This record gives sequence, C-alpha cells and structure tokens, in this order.
Amino acid sequence: MRAFNSLNGLVVPLDRVNVDTDAIIPKQFLKSIHRSGFGPNLFDAWRYLDEGQPGQDTTNRPLNRDFVLNQARYQGGQILLTRENFGCGSSREHAPWALDDYGFRVIIAPSFADIFFNNCFKNGLLPIVLPVDVVDQLFREVEVEEGYRLNVDLAEQSITTPAGKQWLFAVDAFRKDCLLRGLDEIGLTLQHAEDIRAYEARRARQEPWLFI
Repeated sequence: MRAFNSLNGLVVPLDRVNVDTDAIIPKQFLKSIHRSGFGPNLFDAWRYLDEGQPGQDTTNRPLNRDFVLNQARYQGGQILLTRENFGCGSSREHAPWALDDYGFRVIIAPSFADIFFNNCFKNGLLPIVLPVDVVDQLFREVEVEEGYRLNVDLAEQSITTPAGKQWLFAVDAFRKDCLLRGLDEIGLTLQHAEDIRAYEARRARQEPWLFI
C-alpha cells in the first residue's frame, strides 16, 4: 500500500448525495480480483453514453461531456469533493480500488458509508469528514476558481485552501499511523514475520502431529 503524508491536489467536485458503490464501479467489472485496471471504468454509467463491459477499450467510447470527470478543468484531479453518504450500497472493495486507480488519494464528504470508509484506509485512500457548511463552501470556491487545489496534511490533520483558510479533521490514530507508514493489514502482519516463523517452529517441535 502506498504511504500518504501530504498532498497538494486539484479538487474534483461531484455534487451528488448517496453515491453508491455500484455507481462508483458497476457490477459487471467485479470479475477481477486485481487492484489495478479499474480507473477507466470509475463512475462508468455516468461517464460514458454507452454500457461498458469488462476488457473493453474505453478510448473511443462516447463520453458524457456534462460529467465532471470529462471536463478539461478537472483532468488530473486527486481530491474528490462530494456529498453525504458517499460509498453506500454493497461492500465491494473494488470501489476504492477504482478511485485509487483513477488517481484520487483523498475524498472529502460530510459523511461516508461505514464499510466503504473502512475500505478506503485499507487501500491507501484518505476519507475526510467535514461539516456540511464547510463542504458547501468548498463547492462554491471550486466552482468559481478553475484549478482549485487543496493542501491536505495527514500528520497535522489539516486542510488548507488557496486563500490560507484551514480546517482540522479527525482521524483514528491507528489508521493514521498505517497510512503514514503505507501499511495495510498484510503489511502490519509481515512486520512480525520472524515472530510468526519462530512460533510455527516451536509448535512443530511441541506438537509435531499437527504438522503431519
């Protein structure tokens, strides 16, 4: 998992509430268990005018020019700004995979669905909860200022606007430490690899019949 410390990123506004995981990455793309390759199909049903299929070349698919990801001013965005209950619906881990593969590192919303929120941390994404009025203000500023960027500092737990306005956000200390060090659950376990091997060797000596 990639570590996250700080980011100065272009903000992409997705002004929709209750965005579910099927909208983030539709069900037909869930056949793969690899974490990469989902970026071109992020928000597929909103992004394209036809129905996408797994393995399809997206180069010449007809685009919905009104959708935010297809607008020139938001190309290269790394921070997704959205509304309440983002990531609701099924628990598919492919949703954060698709967001990460597209290039997003931070998602800002007033609230998230619990399972999606947890899956973000496990896959190197930083979901940030801010009050509704703050999110409203950010949407207004993004709309009027092309190239609007935010500076996100995980160590300081702060977000800073181009004008210097700063907000602090809460994050669980354990999740924060994992993100800063780039450790998912497997990475955390492998830090104790020597202890695990020693334990297995000791068990094999003490109870050899278990290893036959």
